[in-house]
Amino acid sequence: MARGRPVRCRLTAGQRHDASQARPLPDGLAPAYPVANHGSDADPLVAALATRGTCAVIPPRRKRRHPRAYDAARYAQRHPVERLCGRRKLFRRVATRYD
Repeated sequence: MARGRPVRCRLTAGQRHDASQARPLPDGLAPAYPVANHGSDADPLVAALATRGTCAVIPPRRKRRHPRAYDAARYAQRHPVERLCGRRKLFRRVATRYD
């Protein structure tokens, strides 16, 4: 994200999980601290980001046997991303006339 604006986007089918597209998204980019929510907490994704030299800011899921450490202060700065997702959902509804 660049000041709350999307840098890259990938569309998936409605029944597919977003985490399946998380690994190819940062190709060609060099994010220092990619931030994601609990749903993206997967060992292959974190390992792929670590091989690129980035420090993933992804909180562990509650039921993880061995929770990973993450930077809670950086994760708290995630509100621009959440606002972007909320706006995107709102305007999709208006553009497709769901209401």
